[in-house]
Amino acid sequence: MKVAKNPHLLTTLGLGSCVGIALYDRENKIGGLAHIMLPYSNEFKNNSNPLKFADTAVEKLLYKMKEAGSNIEKLTGKIAGGARMFNFKNGGNDILRIGDRNVLAAKEVLKSFDIPLISEDTGGTYGRSIVFHLDDGKVVIKTVGRGIKTI
Repeated sequence: MKVAKNPHLLTTLGLGSCVGIALYDRENKIGGLAHIMLPYSNEFKNNSNPLKFADTAVEKLLYKMKEAGSNIEKLTGKIAGGARMFNFKNGGNDILRIGDRNVLAAKEVLKSFDIPLISEDTGGTYGRSIVFHLDDGKVVIKTVGRGIKTI
């Protein structure tokens, strides 16, 4: 997790089933980026690192953004990642579909904080890396063999 102001860029690499959650304050040009690995902290016994989970990482991200001078009532969100990196016979059960669960959790957590999700690039069977531009809030997504996409 990282918070920065323009002219900085925020980057996270290797989003497979993980989800990158980018929050942006357009007025103050402050952004925050969390790379979450798992959906909800209360679903796991080993939950000592709050940055791993959608619920606790977003909460920490909001605190750090407010501390940096962001108006958290005006934030918008974008998400990327949540791929299905492994094929399971018969689709696998929900516990094994961690990418899908991470995307759903990210959306639910943003909604719980009244942060509109304005764009996403999620799912599929391929990993992503993202670069978050704090001058205008665009998120550039790079994928091996699939090119570059901006959301």
